[in-house]
Amino acid sequence: MAVHAEGIVAIVLFYLLILAVGIWAAWKNKNSGVSEGQDRSETIMVGGRDIGLFVGGFTMTATWVGGGYINGTAEYVYLPDYGLAWAQAPFGYALSLVVGGLFFAKPMRSRGYVTMLDPFQQIYGKRMGGLLFIPALMGEIFWSAAILSALGATLSVIVDIDINMSVVISALIAIFYTLVGGLYSVAYTDVVQLFCIFLGLWVSVPFALSNPAVSSISVTAKEEVYQTPWLGKIDSADTWMWIDNFCLLMLGGIPWQVYFQRVLSASSATYAQVLSFIAAAGCLVMAVPSVLIGAIGASTDWNQTTYGAIPPKEKDQSDMILPIVLQHLCPSWISFFGLGAVSAAVMSSADSSILSASSMFARNIYQLAFRQSATDREIVWVMRISIFVFGALATAMALLTGTVYGLWYLSSDLVYVIIFPQLLSVLFIKGTNTYGSVAGYVFGLLLRVGGGEPYLKLPPFIYYPGWVQQEKIHHLTGDVEYFIQQRFPFKTVSMLASFMGNVVFSYLLKYLFESGTLSHKYDFMDAVVSKHSKEIMDKTTLVSDDIILSEMAPVKAHLNASLAGTFTNTEALSDDEVSSPGSLNNHRE
Repeated sequence: MAVHAEGIVAIVLFYLLILAVGIWAAWKNKNSGVSEGQDRSETIMVGGRDIGLFVGGFTMTATWVGGGYINGTAEYVYLPDYGLAWAQAPFGYALSLVVGGLFFAKPMRSRGYVTMLDPFQQIYGKRMGGLLFIPALMGEIFWSAAILSALGATLSVIVDIDINMSVVISALIAIFYTLVGGLYSVAYTDVVQLFCIFLGLWVSVPFALSNPAVSSISVTAKEEVYQTPWLGKIDSADTWMWIDNFCLLMLGGIPWQVYFQRVLSASSATYAQVLSFIAAAGCLVMAVPSVLIGAIGASTDWNQTTYGAIPPKEKDQSDMILPIVLQHLCPSWISFFGLGAVSAAVMSSADSSILSASSMFARNIYQLAFRQSATDREIVWVMRISIFVFGALATAMALLTGTVYGLWYLSSDLVYVIIFPQLLSVLFIKGTNTYGSVAGYVFGLLLRVGGGEPYLKLPPFIYYPGWVQQEKIHHLTGDVEYFIQQRFPFKTVSMLASFMGNVVFSYLLKYLFESGTLSHKYDFMDAVVSKHSKEIMDKTTLVSDDIILSEMAPVKAHLNASLAGTFTNTEALSDDEVSSPGSLNNHRE
């Protein structure tokens, strides 16, 4: 493949656009929140909590709509024996935003949290918060890696250059403007990102559809022409596995810092809900061109194209079907415009996950668990260093790991089976405590890991009902790989077991301690007997031994007067037994 000067020019122009917007957003909002008393570190994490409807709608949609989303959706629509029926991400993530908006956005935003881990540390203590940080971090890193992996696939189609180097450069650009501007840069580049994806793909689709090598997609949807119909089907034997994966996307898409980072930056709790609903619609709209491109790939006689006689699926290039369609079925200038726009969008969508992981580490691990006396300047520097480190980790994984959709599922698994039931318990189940949280964590982890993970070549040690041995043929090498496929919905069962373990063990240990069956001296986690554990924290600080909840000062109203009431953490400090995390904590006594 020759080096395409037009492709390089297109990439450079779109990259410069994204970079310029990121730097401009940082400059424009450099004093936001700080002049009203908000810490600089908190401004980086959640902005000035003044994200409005327009920018908020775009950035909330970009929670999931990025490089992995558009490439992965096209990949599964194209794949023979899968098709649209198995491209679950658009509907799964759209519903996750609806459920998140209905039930989770309001309590999280109204209590004035800064990260998703705050309620866990408030109720379960700093040690449990540290344990929950592990799957949350893995999820963000896997997601970032999926995005950068999609970028590598896209760039490899445009120009014959060192893909490793191009992915590293792209990651460094995203890391740079995230370092400079934090959430504001992430939010404003999201607007450009979605505009690039929408324009780049929709400009290309009509040209690809009208290519002589492409049969009518309405015909290939139901009839086998070059491969099985792209609508796909769900075999009865795979029904429970399909349901399991769909629940993973729908419910496992909620407990992510990358989502709550947007929720907590909204200008009010109601805005956070509205933005979630807008983003759900945005997810579906943005998936349409990807679905069409996957269908076009399945309807193409590749022998009539510059790609060659062997179709992508037989070259193990199904994950690259979107850039391949743009490159070989569109005029060159349309191709490079679309690919350049998509490449820039993919690059910019890695930023929010890296910022999310860094926010949780700097606040919930470094500050609240180890350095309660850390200055704001110190926290800012810890964030900057962790942004670079986590960005490097995601980049390394992107260069070493396989299919885009596989990374997608992998990144959601541990978040789904461990963090979702914990979030459900800490927000809605009165009286759960640290002992239950640990039990739920262990149950979920063992049951999920026990089922194995083919993408990591991790064999199962729990064989659930209905398991089968499958084979995967690598077309380029001819190698045959065997793996165990679990058709039982073990991921959802693991999640439910984790939830039940949390509730049952919380109430069991509470009863044993309060009835005197177990001596109070064995309450080594201070989760039941101790009236005010030293690990109970308010919104921003760890509470010392000589302070009780009723003496805590509310969070500063550090925005303009019209919004001040929104950010005063009154609910978290109220005596209301239903909604207050503080009162939930008192009920552990």
